[in-house]
Amino acid sequence: MPKQQSGDELADRLLEAQVDYLRAELTGERLRDVIARDVRDVLALLGPVPVAQLVDADAIKSIGRRLVVDLGASAVLSEMVGALADGIYDMGASDEYLLGDVLDRDAVAALVRHALTMRRLPDRLLDRLTESPLVATIAARFVSKLVSDFMQQNRARAEKLPGMSTMLNIGAGAASKVRGVTDRHLDQVLGDVAGRGASYALKRTNHAIREMLSEAPLEQATMQMWDLHADEPVGDLREYLSRDELRVLAQRSHDVVISARETAFAGALVDVCVDVFFAEYGDYELTRLLGELGITEDDLVADLQLLIPPLVAAADRDGELAAHIRSRLAPFFHSEQVRALLS
Repeated sequence: MPKQQSGDELADRLLEAQVDYLRAELTGERLRDVIARDVRDVLALLGPVPVAQLVDADAIKSIGRRLVVDLGASAVLSEMVGALADGIYDMGASDEYLLGDVLDRDAVAALVRHALTMRRLPDRLLDRLTESPLVATIAARFVSKLVSDFMQQNRARAEKLPGMSTMLNIGAGAASKVRGVTDRHLDQVLGDVAGRGASYALKRTNHAIREMLSEAPLEQATMQMWDLHADEPVGDLREYLSRDELRVLAQRSHDVVISARETAFAGALVDVCVDVFFAEYGDYELTRLLGELGITEDDLVADLQLLIPPLVAAADRDGELAAHIRSRLAPFFHSEQVRALLS
């Protein structure tokens, strides 16, 4: 007659049987079937539920605010910015594909057309530029340079005519005596005049720019430039920036964004994004939202079957997976309730 097992012995055997069963479910070919089964079960259970009932908007805001701050301070993110810039710059595919094959011409044309129809942005920008003393100074120097170059070019052309060089020298000498101004002071005089009229010049320049934006064939000119680049490899864009320049540009852009991460405005921006999402999609059922995102049940199953097995295999090394399962189940099988049932 077999020896009768005690409750503790039977509990231990049941525990080991359960550990073996779960480990088999999580390893080998059975894991793929388990993933497919569980994904379908979860979607069948939660798919008909509106998104707003599955997740709390305030909780998402809290998590979003924390991620903005914590990820922004991450050394990994900071290092990845430079590394990604280098990787994109050196990407071999850039030499294999033409720019026109990567970006659709009609989409680029629509973007250019819309940008040129935007009036408030350039108008406001031009108005604010006129308020800057430094911009006025730069404009004055620019006008001075234009006038000076124009006069020098026309003088050079005139001097090519027989006898004109002598006449210009005599005229310049007479003008110098009358006005007390020499040729070497010409740029200074022009600069002073331009400086005094800088505000007026800027306003006139702004008016000219506005007319150019509204009347000039900028769309055609821009698309002609696009067509010049469209039949060239994407890698030819490297001619506009060196590798180091792109890396520094990416890092400086990252610094600008990160500098604002802990401000109240950044938190408000996160809140608005969450509010907009829930206002647009909060009433959507989960399955409908996934469909809008282009994610199917088969996609989820295939992606998880690709990602999860390597993780489980790493956890199963040296019996660690079984030990972890056992540590989770042991309290149940050794509980007073189970002992009482097995006695």
